[in-house]
Amino acid sequence: MNGEIGVADQLGHFAWYELLTTDVAAAGAFYRKVVGWGVKAESTPELPYRVLRSGGTRVGGLLDIPEEGRRSGATPRWMGYVAVDDLDATTTQIRRLGGTILVPPTDTNIGRIAVVADPQEATFGLIKEPTYGRRKPGRVDEPGRVGWHELLAADRTLIFDFYRELFGWQKADAQSEPAAWYQLFSAGGQTVGGMLTKLPSVAQPSWLHYFNVDDISAATKHVNAGGGRILQGPIELPDGCWIARCVDPQGALFALQGARGQTGIEPSSASEIGWSAKWGGIASQGRIILPKPKR
Repeated sequence: MNGEIGVADQLGHFAWYELLTTDVAAAGAFYRKVVGWGVKAESTPELPYRVLRSGGTRVGGLLDIPEEGRRSGATPRWMGYVAVDDLDATTTQIRRLGGTILVPPTDTNIGRIAVVADPQEATFGLIKEPTYGRRKPGRVDEPGRVGWHELLAADRTLIFDFYRELFGWQKADAQSEPAAWYQLFSAGGQTVGGMLTKLPSVAQPSWLHYFNVDDISAATKHVNAGGGRILQGPIELPDGCWIARCVDPQGALFALQGARGQTGIEPSSASEIGWSAKWGGIASQGRIILPKPKR
């Protein structure tokens, strides 16, 4: 089928990623340099939209924060969408499990979606039959893909069952040095992320998405050169992978992971960032201090 997969193969997996920002052109140029994504306009008469591509595969989209959101104080952010087969039933289940529906099921250019929050108020998206992203997944570490998903939870020990019941996610054990404060999880038998309890200084639980790069040394240099900032890292993990947590020039948080290049690593001492956001019932304000991760 030309490399495409059926909807059933995506269920319970993050299937699309979207950056809402204040400057789409600048954000596209920034991520083109940092991650290597191609950027192509695929707008509709109702919605200007740009698609991010890794090779021939669509991996995410860029769009402007709506004017209403800007007036309410919305700030740029990444949103990950998990594929489901019945959006109405899933949103009903979220309410039953103590979560919140922020944007009810709605038809959009990327498919039928909803924006929701878990019982600890971390936000994420749901998507049914996504317009884009229906390609066979590559390797977890394939450059240009989203290789890791991290939940900064109010209490990871209490929130895991919510996601297990909702998406069928399972706990996964670390292969070495298991840390009591970091819980790996799998979707469809593949370990795709981790959950940790946020520090008290982090006001709002949230999801952080890690983008794969060939050379984290080069990528972090592009972050700085492009007007972004390295909040923490690069840090070497026990498996030899390097990670860095960053903010783009417009203020959206993201992370990078990849191998160390020959040009060397220049770690940043900055380890915290302040932020404030409020839009459509989604609000957060405070400071985030990022601990050294283990996974």
